[in-house]
Amino acid sequence: MGETGRTSSLLVHILVIALCLTAFGFAIAAERRRSTGSIITDLNNSTYCSYDSDISTGYGVGAFLFLLSGQSLLMGVTKCMCFGQPLAPGGSRAWSIIYFASSWITFLIAESCLIAGATKNAYHTKYRHMIYAGSWTCDSLRKGVFISGAVFVVLTMILNVYFYMYYTKSTSQAAKKTSKAAANVGMAGYA
Repeated sequence: MGETGRTSSLLVHILVIALCLTAFGFAIAAERRRSTGSIITDLNNSTYCSYDSDISTGYGVGAFLFLLSGQSLLMGVTKCMCFGQPLAPGGSRAWSIIYFASSWITFLIAESCLIAGATKNAYHTKYRHMIYAGSWTCDSLRKGVFISGAVFVVLTMILNVYFYMYYTKSTSQAAKKTSKAAANVGMAGYA
């Protein structure tokens, strides 16, 4: 792999890591700023929930979008391992396939945690008719949903880095093998 290949490979690594770490930061911020509600009784003796903030939903969606853009960038560069250069047989190709499948699994889990957390956080119980509800509480998001998403964001980032490392190693090995084969083929003279 030439100097241009190393530079582009390093640039892809840096961009994927930066996007994933940004998604991680947004997921942690979403967990810290989850909506909490309190029961308020108005003058008509009706109760309703008053929520403090809805910023956590925006942070969760932001984490979702940053992780999605990081995964899209990597899959665009590698052409999703289907349409790009052939991979050389061997250990690099095997590890590349393993990391590819694992990164997609952790990506889907992280995205589902983040979007489920953002959706559940956006849902607010608005109104209860009378105060007859004895142990009634305001709906809020459980602790740990965004943290679970953040953990899977980090796992996705690690697996993506290893996937791209083995992918570039395998494609560069395939390029070396084809260039050697082409250089050795020649016409022999017949007597």
